[in-house]
Amino acid sequence: MSVFVFPGQGSQFKGMGHDLYQSNEEVKKLFEEADDLLKFSLSKIMFEGDEEALKQTKVTQPAIFLHSIAELMVYESKNNKPLAVAGHSLGEFSSLVANKTISFKDGLILVSLRAKAMQKACDNSSGTMAAILGLEDKLVRETCQEFDGNVIAANFNCPGQVVISGEINAVKNICEVFNSLGARRSIILPVGGAFHSSLMNDAKSELKEAIDSTNFSEPSCPIYQNFNANKTVVISKIKNNLINQLTNPVLWTQTVNNMINDGINDFIEVGPGKVLQGLIRKINRDCITKSALV
Repeated sequence: MSVFVFPGQGSQFKGMGHDLYQSNEEVKKLFEEADDLLKFSLSKIMFEGDEEALKQTKVTQPAIFLHSIAELMVYESKNNKPLAVAGHSLGEFSSLVANKTISFKDGLILVSLRAKAMQKACDNSSGTMAAILGLEDKLVRETCQEFDGNVIAANFNCPGQVVISGEINAVKNICEVFNSLGARRSIILPVGGAFHSSLMNDAKSELKEAIDSTNFSEPSCPIYQNFNANKTVVISKIKNNLINQLTNPVLWTQTVNNMINDGINDFIEVGPGKVLQGLIRKINRDCITKSALV
């Protein structure tokens, strides 16, 4: 058995999910259910929308979630079950559907609410993110902590790739510091706000209220979560970690290393793209990775 891993924002592409929709009647019903729940045609934007339409947070997050669950449905129909699950940021919600903690319907509602709340927080603050390449994680984290400005190390994606998040000027200024410290590149990312930082605090309160009122069931297998990189099957911990993830770093490198330390080296990426497979191989080249649907 393998760990099922689910991608986050940034994995979207024009035409995503269309082949699955056309070839599988159950997937078609899933897409139609999503359109009804969201009260707009998410499927049409996924199939026909341009890159700009797909980049809108309120579209991107539900689209990636829907695509991931469609792939999961097809993959599980072939008697494939996860040993454990994990997701990168948004991907945690897909993970929780995969291990039966939340339903598809509740997951989609939470993802949509999360996306809208994050968009609102972005509109109310002046934030951005940047990828810092070629420096040690510790150096990036400590430099952010010592810097005079609102900026944190927000995504530990793999060794030598850390994404920072914070107020626009602070991010721009600290990128110059990282360049002077020997960073291979410091790249301002085309995102609408400072995800996984304190600038998402307004969205956090909305998400907490929604999660607290959502039914969570006993997980069928453990989930390794971004907030602390640890595995759990305890519902109260899952909820708290999911809420805290919004304003705290995504510990993806640490999560994968914890899974490896637990004897796991076989990973199946379920969802659009192959981003997580690339990150996992950079964390440990001995890991076996593949897509759920080839």
